[in-house]
Order: sequence, then C-alpha cells, then structure tokens
Amino acid sequence: MSTTAPEPAHDLSGAWQLTSDLDEFLDRGGDFLRAEPALHTVLLSVTENLRVRGLRAYGEGPPLFGTYADADGTVSGAFLRTPPHRVSVSPVGPEAAGSLARLLADAGPDLPGVGAEHATAEAFSRAWEKHTGAAGALTTRQRLYRLGDLTPPEPEPPGRARVATAADRDLLARWHDEFGEAVGERSAADPGEWADSRIAYGGVILWESPDGTPAAMAGATRQVAGQVRVAPVYTPAGLRGRGYGGAATVAVTRAALDAGADEVLLFTDLANPTSNGLYQRIGYRPVGDFAQWDFTATATP
Repeated sequence: MSTTAPEPAHDLSGAWQLTSDLDEFLDRGGDFLRAEPALHTVLLSVTENLRVRGLRAYGEGPPLFGTYADADGTVSGAFLRTPPHRVSVSPVGPEAAGSLARLLADAGPDLPGVGAEHATAEAFSRAWEKHTGAAGALTTRQRLYRLGDLTPPEPEPPGRARVATAADRDLLARWHDEFGEAVGERSAADPGEWADSRIAYGGVILWESPDGTPAAMAGATRQVAGQVRVAPVYTPAGLRGRGYGGAATVAVTRAALDAGADEVLLFTDLANPTSNGLYQRIGYRPVGDFAQWDFTATATP
C-alpha cells in the first residue's frame, strides 16, 4: 500500500477565507473535512474538542480557522491554529500553502511551526521563510496508519484492560505531562482538565498488571465523521518492553470499533521503528506521511 497521501490539486486562482468563528468554519468546510476523514483527522478531532470543551481547550489564545476555495467556489483546503500551537493544514497544493503562509505572516510572524501532509508542510515552511526570514526546520516525520484487521499480539501480557475513571485523574494528568516530555511536545492545556475531558467520554484505557497497578495507557479522540484517532499511547519508562502499551492499544482500538467507529487511526514517529512495527503487527496499515516543521525567531528587518 502506498504511504503517500493523494496529491492535492494545484489551483492557481483560489483564495483563503479566514474566521475566528468555529461554526462559520464548519459551515463552510465541514463537508470537505468529512469527505476524507482519515486525511483530516487532526482538524476534525481538534474542532470537535473545541466544540465540546470551548475555544480555550488548547490554550488561552483565540483560535483561527480558514478554508481555501477554488475559482468555482469549491472548498479544497482548510487550516486551523490554536495558539500557542503550530498551524495544522489539510493537504493542499504549493500555491495554496504559500498563500496561507503569506496571509498568516502578514497577520503576525509569531507562528511556532506547521503540521501537515509532508509536501504541504514543506511548501508552507519554505513560503514562511520567504515572507518572514524565519528559518524552518523539519523536526518530526510521522506516518498516519488506519486499522485493517485487528490482530492482538500473542501472548498477551498478564493483566487486564479497563476504562479510566475519575479515581485515575491524578495518574492521567501525570502521565499526560510525562508523555509530552518524552515526545518533546509540552501542552499548554492544563493536564487535569485534559484528564477530566477524556474521563468524561471514556477516552482512556488503562492496562493493569495482575496486582491492579496501572502499567500503560492508550487514549482515543472523540468519534467524529466516523473516525477515531488513538492518542496518546504511553508506558512509563520502567515498564516498557513488556507488551503493556500494545495491549492497551488493542483494547482502546477494540473499544472504538465497539462504539461504531468506521475508521480507527493513529500517528507514529517515523524515527521510532519499534512503534511502527508494533502497530503494523496488530493490524494498522499506512495511509500517508506527515511532517512537523518548527520556525526560528523571525529575523530582524
């Protein structure tokens, strides 16, 4: 199976329309996002979380949204930014990526980076450097996977899976912070609020050792447009290599299927061959490659 996302259209006469209104964004771009839920999983899950939890779910800065329409008015691209995080962009052609970089640079050159399908992310980063003088650096290469046939590993590690509850709030908050440190992505959101939001819809599965001690967690986003994305998966350093993370991933995947998800997705860091191998062994198949670029401080004119 190809690991390259479909090539976006290269429209030369389209235009971006920006808004700070979530409902307006979804009215204009919702059908476009739902037409390819796997490729748009980040935009779908983030907007659903903003809809449920409020516009400050990811930080104190006001979110910004936008849709890209071709000359005939057909929406063929979208983006969102929840400060202080990177901008997330759907797969678009280089002209659309470049024009978005120019628009956001004119609005204020304080953007920390971009996350998107790999060609889109690179085109945006090159344009950002051109318009601001701030150099971009490729920091993370990711692969998006979609579940084929779930194949639990054998033998299963000792223990059992259970849904995290309010009694696990402190543990989830601590592991949320530890996960962020491990992947170099410290969240601006309060870890306790993150734990509360996941507990509210059963969004974390814990794998317990036989004595009842939590050994790993696997989270899942809210279901939207028929898709659920597994994230995060975390095992404390001292408990790794025993199959706990894989068992938790199987359990949270099965829970998503039981809840009616049409697609179960997850991202991996391509620099981590262990996780890429594990997820393929349990039934996940490549969809496409994505990237994150970080920007240096804007050069002084």
